[in-house]
Amino acid sequence: MDSFRSKIIPVTTILAAVVVAWYVFAVVLNAPFQRDLDQRANESPGTAEFIGKTLSQPKPTLPAPHQVAVNFFENTFLRSVTSNRSLVYNAWVTLSSTLLGFAFGTALGIVIAVGIVHVATLDRSLMPWVIASQTIPILAVAPMIIVVLAAVGITGLIPKALISTYLSFFPVTVGMVKGLRSPELMHLDLMHTYNASRAQTFWKLRVPASVPFLFTSMKVAVAASLVGAIVGELPTGAVAGIGAKLLAGAYYSQSIDIWSALVAGSVVAALLVMVVGVAGRLVDRAMGGRPA
Repeated sequence: MDSFRSKIIPVTTILAAVVVAWYVFAVVLNAPFQRDLDQRANESPGTAEFIGKTLSQPKPTLPAPHQVAVNFFENTFLRSVTSNRSLVYNAWVTLSSTLLGFAFGTALGIVIAVGIVHVATLDRSLMPWVIASQTIPILAVAPMIIVVLAAVGITGLIPKALISTYLSFFPVTVGMVKGLRSPELMHLDLMHTYNASRAQTFWKLRVPASVPFLFTSMKVAVAASLVGAIVGELPTGAVAGIGAKLLAGAYYSQSIDIWSALVAGSVVAALLVMVVGVAGRLVDRAMGGRPA
């Protein structure tokens, strides 16, 4: 019970502070437009009425939390999952490219990490390029990937998945390199004393030692993969997906829809990170790990 309280109380306190600050900024940012509307209508509302109006505008500069919550609830639970306006449908479209890109990125990151750890030349030549690849803005890379692949007839899910791969392989690579190099020299000497081959040392020592690092980096990678999938939907003119909802909201100044889509993306990201964390604990328990 004490552990539960130590986790819940800080989180709820911060959440409450964020909501209060959100309402304050909503009033401040929506106030100029509301004053203009009142002047045109020759109205002079009181303070409480004026605040109420700023928090109920149909197209506010910053939607109030209750406006976003109502929109999120309606588009999640009150619409058919096959509707283009359903957040469940749009989240699934984005999730499909996210999972494919995450799978590609994880596999690529593991392969690169194994090569870097076992081949000194790759460590000196490839690792700097892996780091440099993340200095290029994804908004600059995404259109190029879309255009190049479209030129060879590849459209749809694959281009978005490759953009997710571009963002997700880096944390997996760095985490696996750290994990594969985590065994102490004493353990490596012990394997050498047992006359273990490089393959045996890899599978029986390096891989088990790298598992905690792998799943920690995968939590970062899966969130980055979701960002890549959303960004990949922007230059493609996609008609479905969280990125498409953001783009449509920007075109028609539907700020409430934009924030609702952002909340949907956050929920999807939190669920993905949670699933990876649960998988990591299950794998650790299957390998004989003990809870801390």
